Amino acid sequence: MFANEKEENEILNLLEGWTTDPQNLKSAFVKLRDQIAEKEGAILSFNSRPGVSHSLRATVDTQGEKKWPLFVMADIIDDDPENRWLSICFYGDMITDPDEEGDLVPEGLLGEDGYCFDLIEYDESMISYIGQRIDEAYASYAK
Repeated sequence: MFANEKEENEILNLLEGWTTDPQNLKSAFVKLRDQIAEKEGAILSFNSRPGVSHSLRATVDTQGEKKWPLFVMADIIDDDPENRWLSICFYGDMITDPDEEGDLVPEGLLGEDGYCFDLIEYDESMISYIGQRIDEAYASYAK
């Protein structure tokens, strides 16, 4: 569920207008977005910075204080709108990366160490791997 209707409409408008997609990353993004959205208690927000990135962020509606403000951030990198790519990021201590597919980003996720997984083309095995990290981060966050 989106935090507000305006942000939900913004992401729907972005996806509708994303017609040039040589690497089929729109499909990958929608698949990951849907996996995130189906998590119980997930609250989605969207921050669009055309020409830079379009950022989907997810937290969980829980009672009490949480150490992290989100469990996943999925960015559509928009530096070249004709050839976008995806970067899906997690806090470093919320996930594992057994295949070492992610890039460690010191202080790169809202000022904290994180791992980012980049998709430059549609890759079902990488989407599945990132999906496992989403499940892991959600389980870690919901504890």
